[in-house]
Amino acid sequence: MAAKRGATFRRRELGKELRKLRDKRGLTLQEVAKELGFSHTKLARVEIGENDLPRVGDLEALIDHYDLDLPKEDRETLLQLHRESLSKEPWTPYKAFMPSKMPTYRGLEQDATVMRAFQPNFTFGLLQTEAYARALYQIAKPVDETTTEYIDQNVRLRLERKELVTRSDSPLELRVIMDETAVRRMVGGPDVMREQYAEIIELSKLDNVTVQILAHDVVSYRSESNFAILDFSETLDPIVQVDMPNTISVTDEPREVQRNIRRFDAMRDSALPPASTAGFLHQLAREWK
Repeated sequence: MAAKRGATFRRRELGKELRKLRDKRGLTLQEVAKELGFSHTKLARVEIGENDLPRVGDLEALIDHYDLDLPKEDRETLLQLHRESLSKEPWTPYKAFMPSKMPTYRGLEQDATVMRAFQPNFTFGLLQTEAYARALYQIAKPVDETTTEYIDQNVRLRLERKELVTRSDSPLELRVIMDETAVRRMVGGPDVMREQYAEIIELSKLDNVTVQILAHDVVSYRSESNFAILDFSETLDPIVQVDMPNTISVTDEPREVQRNIRRFDAMRDSALPPASTAGFLHQLAREWK
């Protein structure tokens, strides 16, 4: 039986299949939009899985325009993908508090099998304790002019996302590299930091979690920005996510994905081995005393 996938995953699958049908006909987005009276922008966003098609009639019109003789089973597969793409995601209540593109990334993240990530400045999000996450948002509150509700919702969302690596059913395989700055930077005070170190050590004991530290005294390539690469076991291509001011970038463009894989591999080879992470963090905890 096929695994149950979230709406974002199915929307991305549907968009990919529609793009393949359009390419097979040799049609441009502009030509299809003009013929069917669709918005060119909307159709482009449908193909990359950022927008859904609320009406099944629009999907059927696209299928007929691309291939009237599409086999019945293939048509039913597309219709089933469409039905599943319209279901509500568990993170929907938090959507108003997410930066642009984060809903798409969050929807794909929950169906990824492997995540490779680098964080140069702070403890990686899926490893954070509640106290650490809350302290980060509190520090930024007066600058970003956010509300207490905004902080509460984002902390709750972060803790729910953390369940990706602790769930008993098919947990996410997480491979994280953090620059030494990320774990040395004071957030919330010494007690918060010691608790955070203990949490990283405990999570690192899970078979599906690998954490490495890129030490200051190592001469190595270092990415200036954080990023995450998601791999999927089924039909979707890998994607890469990069944080940007007030938004995030999410793409499956092969060149960008491969570039970030090379960045990750270069830093992984220079970082301390996973077996050294606990000792490194224990030493930092002693320094806070």
